[in-house]
Amino acid sequence: MSAPDANAVVDCGWGRIVFAQTFAEAGDLARNLEEEGPDRRDIAFYVCDPHVLLAQAPQDLFLDPSHTYRLDLSRLSPAEREPHGFSVRPLAAAAETSAVNRIYRSRNMVPIDPDFLWRHRQDPVLTYLVAEDEATGAILGTVTGVHHGEAFGDPERGSSLWCLAIDPQAAPPGIGEALVRALTEHHRAAGCATMDLSVMHDNEPAIALYERLGFERVPMFAVKRRNSINERLFTGSAAVEEDLNPYARIIIDEARRRGIQVEILDAKGGFFRLTYGGRTLRCRESLSELTSAVALSICDDKSVTRRLVEDAGVAVPEQIVAGEDEATIADFLARHGSVVVKPARGEQGRGIAVGLETMEAVSAAIDVARRECERVLIEACFTGEDLRLVVIDFRLVAAAIRRPPCVVGDGRSTARELIERLSRRRAAATGGESKVPMDAETERTLAGAGYGWGDVIPEGETVTVRRTANLHTGGTIHDVTDIVHPRLVEAAIAAARAIDIPVCGIDFMVKDAREEDYVFIEANERPGLANHEPQPTAERFVDLLFPLSIPASVRTLRAKRRISG
Repeated sequence: MSAPDANAVVDCGWGRIVFAQTFAEAGDLARNLEEEGPDRRDIAFYVCDPHVLLAQAPQDLFLDPSHTYRLDLSRLSPAEREPHGFSVRPLAAAAETSAVNRIYRSRNMVPIDPDFLWRHRQDPVLTYLVAEDEATGAILGTVTGVHHGEAFGDPERGSSLWCLAIDPQAAPPGIGEALVRALTEHHRAAGCATMDLSVMHDNEPAIALYERLGFERVPMFAVKRRNSINERLFTGSAAVEEDLNPYARIIIDEARRRGIQVEILDAKGGFFRLTYGGRTLRCRESLSELTSAVALSICDDKSVTRRLVEDAGVAVPEQIVAGEDEATIADFLARHGSVVVKPARGEQGRGIAVGLETMEAVSAAIDVARRECERVLIEACFTGEDLRLVVIDFRLVAAAIRRPPCVVGDGRSTARELIERLSRRRAAATGGESKVPMDAETERTLAGAGYGWGDVIPEGETVTVRRTANLHTGGTIHDVTDIVHPRLVEAAIAAARAIDIPVCGIDFMVKDAREEDYVFIEANERPGLANHEPQPTAERFVDLLFPLSIPASVRTLRAKRRISG
């Protein structure tokens, strides 16, 4: 059996895999890691004696808190069911590189130079697989494989899995498992005997998947160079910040990247303090001290918000208060055919019912809404899609269509079981922020599709299980920033100016994001910036708070653009 190549390294685009077992001297391995480029994430893998390697450069290196798992490729059990709604294949088109990077960014992973990805699509060392939605052609997930024999003549015939990433908005179940199985079959067909991977010790859903597929822990370690990308892993802040939700974390990560001091005030509540150059501001996620108490109170009362934006020329739906007599409500319902009931105050979609067509349904929805706020509003229902526009400093930063959650039947599982699985996937994808409530509104939506909790949904049938599209009730978010109609942008900015709020999520109902028809729904004073990757929401938020943290060259360029525009 021949010896492997010495000092083997593989460039994966996001960084290099440094195969520690091919280095005879720990000092050479440490010096190799110190060659890491900017905005890269190099990994020394298969480190047997991490204490020896760390001793070479203790100020620069750290032991990655991840586990190494190995799969004997001859022992992979067959899949219990075939994937539905998507297929797995190699990267096939240059445009797909952008989709892969979009998914990487949504998972806080380092993106790859698209040219690198495209050039290496048929590389014998690197394998890039994607999961494609069969209905839309959208890329739903991706995984990368490394063939160790091709890389450095590995006598053990090994391979490894890297960068398994699923679009947080993907609806079909089983995408991760399908990608892992496809890569396993590819490496087995290429003559590999094993496939290894590195997974963060606290990534319980991923570990559960790997162990279910037959992966077993092996005593190998990973060592990385300290940099801004992985700062939380070696400063100890990861444990302190584990209660932070994604909406606070995305801002804190951007602030630290710029050298802004961060102090966590209350992790569970999302409160933190930022300090830079003598300026200090407190925030709760995207709500900062720059938002006035008056603007906050306007957003808190939906009827006040509606009156102000209507006066600014923004189109609003007709509305009445649920306190009106029953005849008035019945007449309102008869004129519009379908209505929305919602509490005058509230957030995260709680207490909202959409598409009500009978007085019985309206009365029941009013009772539910009153649990959130005594004053309840009834609005004409505008058929279309839910559009969220994030406006920061009175400029559009991101626009996204928010779609209600749906399940895809497999011919075996009940509606309840499918919804529970969807909730687990949405919670895992959003840090626990998104799941479908098992309440009367979900039951009513299911009944509208002809199903009850215990009914089995036929294989391949898609059923919407919630009519509202809020992320917190299981909705998904799809970026449309590049195609949104200018009139919608103008209306969103007009609404933000009417409220006089520097950071706001403006919600419209639209027929199509590319068309100008819309009605205003509400304004959110604390929009979730983490929901809009790859748009630079956190960057623009920190720009607003600390304009001097923007590089001088960028500030000059933006000023020139504003003057010329």
